[in-house]
Amino acid sequence: MARGSSKGSARSAISGRYVTKVAAARHPRTTVVNSGSNKGSGTAYRSAISGKFVTKGTAQRHPNTTVTENG
Repeated sequence: MARGSSKGSARSAISGRYVTKVAAARHPRTTVVNSGSNKGSGTAYRSAISGKFVTKGTAQRHPNTTVTENG
């Protein structure tokens, strides 16, 4: 895949580091693929499993499958 050929980036919910699209495909339950930038303010929490935004309490209970996004 050519670099920058598709929009978005993949991030590991466990380490918080950016990972390749191949790694994200290999581990879909623990990675979140972002499309675009976070233009909001504040902190948001997203489930790596469902892709939905979750509460802070849910993020604290499930740290390995939740990504924290700072605005």
